[in-house]
Amino acid sequence: MRGRRAAAYPEKVPNFLIHHWDTLLIPAAVFVAVLAAGWFAQRILFRALQRWAGRTATKLDDMLVETLRGPLLVWILILALHLGAQASDLPAKATTLVTRTLLVLWIASLTMAAAKLAARLTRHWGGAVSEGALPVTTLTQNLASISVAIAGLLVILNTLGISVTPILTALGVGGLAVALALQDTLSNLFAGFYVSIAGQVRVGDYIKLGSGEEGYVDDISWRSTTLRALPNNLIVVPNAKLAQATVTNFHLPEKRMSLQIPIGVSYDCDPDRLEAILIEETLLASKEVPGLLAEPAPFVRFIPGFGDSSLNFTLICQVAEFVDQYLAQHIIRKRLLKRFRAEGIEIPFPIRTVYLKGDGSPAPSH
Repeated sequence: MRGRRAAAYPEKVPNFLIHHWDTLLIPAAVFVAVLAAGWFAQRILFRALQRWAGRTATKLDDMLVETLRGPLLVWILILALHLGAQASDLPAKATTLVTRTLLVLWIASLTMAAAKLAARLTRHWGGAVSEGALPVTTLTQNLASISVAIAGLLVILNTLGISVTPILTALGVGGLAVALALQDTLSNLFAGFYVSIAGQVRVGDYIKLGSGEEGYVDDISWRSTTLRALPNNLIVVPNAKLAQATVTNFHLPEKRMSLQIPIGVSYDCDPDRLEAILIEETLLASKEVPGLLAEPAPFVRFIPGFGDSSLNFTLICQVAEFVDQYLAQHIIRKRLLKRFRAEGIEIPFPIRTVYLKGDGSPAPSH
């Protein structure tokens, strides 16, 4: 039926629509009906999905619902346009063109939604699983999204009847020229990928580079790694430089670390009594200082030992992580100073004894 009517109107599509506008009434009605029905259906569906997601402990269903919220409206619109076009008296060539265009748009929309979901799942997987999971960075999320986008692009090209083999061949030939032109960029890209999968530098770790820069790893992107220093400044380090640098990671193999506090007292002080005071005050400080650990127990070593004017000890205790050492040292030193004053323990000033040797001649008389 539609073929006979299309043959009866051999005009081009614009002229066909001008002279036969009444033939658009049925397609328009189908389009509006499908769009309205789809809008109401998606509202009911999302209410049911949200109730279902609220009853589950996992966040995977919440991410799925949030990802489908926008694309589902686009899919309903594409379906309404498709059914409206099928119900119209447009020429078969025009109907085929509209159908193929809508199919490409649907695949593109589905690819975008899948890429967004892949990035969210990557972030959720890395954040929820600590053992054996890749670190969650901008680079890993982008890699997941790009992989899905490439797969969707190949499907679109296949749908349009475009052969992928010549494209891949052209990319292979031009890849060498691109690699030479973007040598530094590609170096940072692959270095960032290596740093991410190696697991030796992770987002959230506190690291210090051999060149002196230090801070929390805020993110690893395709070009650089961002460190957040303790003064709350950002330090941007190219990935290639980070991969070649000597790095101290204060969060590996664990966040807990030793804190060493040097103590110097007078030679008149009893070492055993001093050791007991240092341990006692440290244990008392652990009750009021977050991050200062009572276990493992603190201990004292007579190191570095005999000084020029003092007996030098080292108090060794444990803190939960790197930044906890600052408040711990502050409180411990304040408590020790008060205790030393109460116990009469002297913290000596540097002393030098100078011997003057004369030549044996008598001093001049006045």
